[in-house]
Amino acid sequence: MPTYEAGSNRERTVSVSKGFPMLALIFILLVGDLATIGGCAATIENNPQGLYVGLLVAGVLGIPLLIVLSTGFFTLQPNEARVLVLFGEYKGTVREAGFHWGNPFYAKGGSSFGERVADANAAQKGQAPAPSARRRGYKVSLRARTYNSPVLKVNDKRGNPIEIAAVVVWRVQDTAQALFDVDNFETYIQTQSESALRHLASLYSYDDGEENESTLRTNVDDVSKSLRAELLERLAKAGVTVDEARLTHLAYAPEIAQAMLRRQQAEAVIAARQKIVHGAVSMVDMALRDLASKQVVQLDDERKAAMVSNLMVVLCGESEVHPVVNAGTLYT
Repeated sequence: MPTYEAGSNRERTVSVSKGFPMLALIFILLVGDLATIGGCAATIENNPQGLYVGLLVAGVLGIPLLIVLSTGFFTLQPNEARVLVLFGEYKGTVREAGFHWGNPFYAKGGSSFGERVADANAAQKGQAPAPSARRRGYKVSLRARTYNSPVLKVNDKRGNPIEIAAVVVWRVQDTAQALFDVDNFETYIQTQSESALRHLASLYSYDDGEENESTLRTNVDDVSKSLRAELLERLAKAGVTVDEARLTHLAYAPEIAQAMLRRQQAEAVIAARQKIVHGAVSMVDMALRDLASKQVVQLDDERKAAMVSNLMVVLCGESEVHPVVNAGTLYT
């Protein structure tokens, strides 16, 4: 898989003015502007001079200017960032939580063409539109988020159809890449996660692999590490890191589930039979050796064979055995 090469969009952390001092300043300027307008208006009625007319005009024009400046306030919660874009140029990212003031001409965001297309497709399916950072005023959440993939039907390494799903815990690491290197990073994460999960399933057998071979069912930790490594590489372009990736659903597809269940049952029966026979042989051998060592009874080869046969039937039989007591001599 080709490695993503770093592009020109990289996050730059910047600082902006504190919000409360700017709020106090704008309030003082507004009060002074209103006082200037009121004083000039009263003075012009009694003594209309050009100086007072100019001050009145400046005061009137100052009100919309202060209104524009007041639009530069914004707040950030913990683990939240604001991307600053001025006339299409990326200026930096604010990561400090609190009340801030920035250039009022910083872009407030808006839906891109790709996001509008995604919204239209979601509306056709009866789904709610996915939120985007641009709709939130270029605010990007830095919190850990999860993506639960739908159950996908894929083929494993042996070509058997299986059902698989995973949960991905991810967070935005580079806000500039998340906003400017991909059209919608949340949709990009969903698409790439499903693609990586399909590719991963094709690299492993469901179970019963070759000797020392990892399988999806028996090597969950190794499979999860491989999935996370592939997602890290795929999502690096979007400035996203993956904290954890694990399988949440793994099963054979319905069309072969019954056949595979019968195979697993047969394998379990064979394994159980092997243990039963191994235990029975060990018990018969112990019985013969104890009889011989303690000289309880002397048996020839024919009688030993008969005894072994009877003990194997008793020990390996599934139903309860009813012994027949021989009332005569041992050799009659």
